[in-house]
Amino acid sequence: MRKKLLALVLAAVLVISLAACSSSQKSEDSTGSQGGEKELKVQIGPNPETIDPALNSAVDGGNMILHAFECLLTVGQDGTLQPGSAETWETSEDGLKWTFHLRDGLKWSDGTDLTAEDFVYSWKRVCDPAVAAPYAETVLGMVKGYEEAAGGNLDALAVSAPDASTLEVELSAPCPYFGSLAAFATLSPVQKATIEANGDAWATAPESYVSNGPFYMTDWEQGSHITFSKNPNYWNADAIKLDKLTFALIEDSNAAYSAYQTDELSFIKDVPTEEIPSLEGNEEYHVDTLMGTYYLNLNCQKDMFKDPKVRKALSLAIDRKYVAETIMQGTYTAAPNFIGPGWIDPVGGEFMDNSNGGKPYIDVENYEANLAEAKKLLAEAGYPDGKGFPKFTYNTNDTGYHKAVAEYLQQVWGEQLGIQMEVKIVEWGSFTPLRRDGQYEAARNGWAADYSDPSNQLDIFYSSNGNNDGKYVSEAYDKAMDESRSTMDPAVRSAALHKAEDVMMEDAACIPLAYYNDFWLQKTNVSGIWHSAYGYWYFMNADIEG
Repeated sequence: MRKKLLALVLAAVLVISLAACSSSQKSEDSTGSQGGEKELKVQIGPNPETIDPALNSAVDGGNMILHAFECLLTVGQDGTLQPGSAETWETSEDGLKWTFHLRDGLKWSDGTDLTAEDFVYSWKRVCDPAVAAPYAETVLGMVKGYEEAAGGNLDALAVSAPDASTLEVELSAPCPYFGSLAAFATLSPVQKATIEANGDAWATAPESYVSNGPFYMTDWEQGSHITFSKNPNYWNADAIKLDKLTFALIEDSNAAYSAYQTDELSFIKDVPTEEIPSLEGNEEYHVDTLMGTYYLNLNCQKDMFKDPKVRKALSLAIDRKYVAETIMQGTYTAAPNFIGPGWIDPVGGEFMDNSNGGKPYIDVENYEANLAEAKKLLAEAGYPDGKGFPKFTYNTNDTGYHKAVAEYLQQVWGEQLGIQMEVKIVEWGSFTPLRRDGQYEAARNGWAADYSDPSNQLDIFYSSNGNNDGKYVSEAYDKAMDESRSTMDPAVRSAALHKAEDVMMEDAACIPLAYYNDFWLQKTNVSGIWHSAYGYWYFMNADIEG
């Protein structure tokens, strides 16, 4: 799959750093070891909103969950599905029944047995309306009984454990990518006993954060760091070379970069954008493809944004090439479509190549024509030259290019359309719940792939989807997505997915801006780390020299 990704553009930064200290709090050094202990210290973001697998919807939290939990299946470095907690699995001929066979002797990090019943509990918990998991419909909507389970009858979900080592799943319709869902963090197993004993707080403290992956949590200092230690009860513990993996909780890119330069960190994801040009050619600087789209949400439930002509006018007034190549310094690519490079069409090849009759939805090479159309649409909506359009607030967090992009939008919408916008910087911990709850007018957003089927990104605009932050509702869109879910015919499924993108682009359900790239800094004495096209870094096989 990764070989199919189109090359995204240059530049990047991110930081990896290592250092370690003994239990007696001896001073750290840049070798990452002291007294034989290997500790890798990395930065991928600030305090996560949550690291409860069922509730998380952010990449930073997902990176942490990835190292603490292991799903039935995992994704290998080549992008293929690999055995995880399940050693083998098979699918019925009609594609409606999936059977997973767990490894012998699986344990939780507290040493108790992990069985197939734990997966049954965990998957039903994702459906529980009291939990309100944002990914519930995406990952389990195709399982028989989902609707009833989502309504509160959890036992209706057709997930069962005929014995301690076997999990059976019955689907209401064939789902060719269900194996990828079985490898997705939302469907990680969680321990019923610790959740019942600690309630919602179970995922906030080391003593209750029981997990089953290569690492388990041993320290969490809010605003400072989360430390995971090697899990001796993990089935493949012998392959784990690190003793500790510490995530430094840093939101400010200047602080992250400073910590990298002083060898407090061995890896960082966030770096000051002004440093990017100087990093070209640096062996510690890495760039890799990331399947995903940087986009803007206009809250479709707010009166000012209910008219698709208004949303489309704001979209067409943006010079995407200028944003990607100048503001983002060529680290992103201008986005003419919502679905970008790397997504695989059910009929084969790149989904993007077959979209809109093979033509881009937005001609990023012809900004003047786009701007003229934007002004025309705004006038048709009743706001010639922006007259009468209410001032609104655009929310963003302040990392990477987000603030610079916000300031550009403020300028271009003001100067070209006569629309006034206020920029509000929101700290990361509050930003994602604000969007999810619809407590905003406009906001920056983005989506990185969880698996390569285009439904993964298109699903987020389905009216009832928990990740539908823009609160977009369209019967035509839902109908197209429903059709894509009800067939195994690749041609029919492809046509339905393309129809869905046609509808949401015509409605300007969101404003696609640019296609992502990931970039980071990593110390040269750290090896074994790899990055996936889904935006995750795999630190579990890392090693430190010296």
